[in-house]
Amino acid sequence: MKKLAAISVCGMLAVAGLVASASAYAHGHFYGGVVIGGPIWVPPPVYYPPPVYVERIPPPVYVEQPRQDYWYYCQETRSYYPYVQSCPSPWMKVVPNTVPGVPGAPPPR
Repeated sequence: MKKLAAISVCGMLAVAGLVASASAYAHGHFYGGVVIGGPIWVPPPVYYPPPVYVERIPPPVYVEQPRQDYWYYCQETRSYYPYVQSCPSPWMKVVPNTVPGVPGAPPPR
């Protein structure tokens, strides 16, 4: 049914175009034209979501802090601070041994 209606409308438009240009054709010139066509179907726009960017975060870098808990050893008296308050030679920085009972380990604080 729709097809028949579309053909009828196109035919009427063609006849109207010919009738409108008949006066020009009668004088020996044809300035008319026929347009045959139908409705133009435009598809709806397609929505594309914005792209997703993934930022890669570098892994954390761990920096070992230098030790701050030194013991001070006096070589001349063979003892540690605070058991000896003064030393005739410069004090030696010693990393404390945390294992008790090891020979040569500084005494506990």
